[in-house]
Amino acid sequence: MTIVIPFDEGERCLDWLALIDAFVAGHKLSKAEVADVFLYQGDNTLLNRSAWIKGMGLAVKCATIFPGNAATGQPTIGGAVNLFSDRDGTLEAIVDFHLVTKWKTAGDSLLGARQLARADSRRILIVGAGTVGHSLAAAYGALFPAAEFSIWNRTLAGAQAFAETHPGIWVEPSLPEAVAQADIITCATMSTDPVIRGEWLQPGQHVDLIGAYRPDMREADDDVLRRGRLFVDSRASTIEHIGELKTPIAKEVITPDDVIADYYQLDQMKRQSDDEITVFKNGGGAHLDLMTSRFILDAWKETTPA
Repeated sequence: MTIVIPFDEGERCLDWLALIDAFVAGHKLSKAEVADVFLYQGDNTLLNRSAWIKGMGLAVKCATIFPGNAATGQPTIGGAVNLFSDRDGTLEAIVDFHLVTKWKTAGDSLLGARQLARADSRRILIVGAGTVGHSLAAAYGALFPAAEFSIWNRTLAGAQAFAETHPGIWVEPSLPEAVAQADIITCATMSTDPVIRGEWLQPGQHVDLIGAYRPDMREADDDVLRRGRLFVDSRASTIEHIGELKTPIAKEVITPDDVIADYYQLDQMKRQSDDEITVFKNGGGAHLDLMTSRFILDAWKETTPA
């Protein structure tokens, strides 16, 4: 019988640090076969992501992204996640789309930070007060329990509303000053134009770029990519598909070889000194949806009576 895992029931079983350990284990298996299909109508996107990892299973995640829904109070993102058995192809679980997306997205960045950020990082700046920003506060807080958080948003009202739901997080009025003072900058916006400038960066920082998912989207300017050592979660789902890298490569600002490693090369994903700037692009590949869905199902089985 197919298991259906709702958001609240599934989330009660989960732990951020256990998730990133599961990501590490998943990347030691056979390399995932992935396929992404994007359909666009204006600002709206249909994203269908599929992944198959031998020994883990198959996942199909379908997402609709309609940014204009925000103006009418409707969710901007919808979808479904199906998890299939690697053994016989049966549908094992239907996992809440928003649960998978929340934990996959923030967990993806968290593993990048564990590999690349300085262990003594204390000031974490969240850029973007949307849904992902809330998840980042929880995830980064698990990895850096002594950290101090701040929030910057395009609208002050959005930043203030965010801070009200997260006691202890303060609102940053100036993005350039906030970036310059942070140890980690984690950026989750829907911007098509860069919001993070390389001229603001300081030695030793870690920059986590999440929001761009289309070829026409970027959160960091060319100087960020020039100044930092570049890493991605998956070369296959970032370099040729997302504007954060696709555009500067086309402009010959950087080359694909400037991307030092992805999660299948974790032994190479490390900083060389406390002074270098590391830049990580979270592309949210389909293989991470599969790993997250399997992690959720396994955790749910362990904690739910038969």
